[in-house]
Amino acid sequence: MAAHNELGRWGEDLAAVFLREQGMVVIDRDWHSGHRDIDIVAIDRDTVVFVEVKTRRNSVFGDPVEAIDNAKLRNLRIAIDHYVKSKRINQAFRLDVITIVGSPDCGEPTITHLRDVLFY
Repeated sequence: MAAHNELGRWGEDLAAVFLREQGMVVIDRDWHSGHRDIDIVAIDRDTVVFVEVKTRRNSVFGDPVEAIDNAKLRNLRIAIDHYVKSKRINQAFRLDVITIVGSPDCGEPTITHLRDVLFY
């Protein structure tokens, strides 16, 4: 596995633990719809939460959230629509973004949780 994939997997694992610590129940990970994917799907009380995770070793090239451009948001919207239809979800849902700056060998990472990111 390439180093950036390992870092991404580590970040997604960390984000899943973080969400559980916030009281959410993780119900799906790394769900694919063609070449589009959803990193984490969780339940927060009565809301389905789709979570995009962005992990970077450091902030040298900017905040990880800056990697979520309009094309990424469009792909997320398509994947979420497919997930909602295929799982027949009929409850409220939202998109959250978790950014992680750090690496497994670099002390305590910085985790930022952006809730209810507007993308429609």
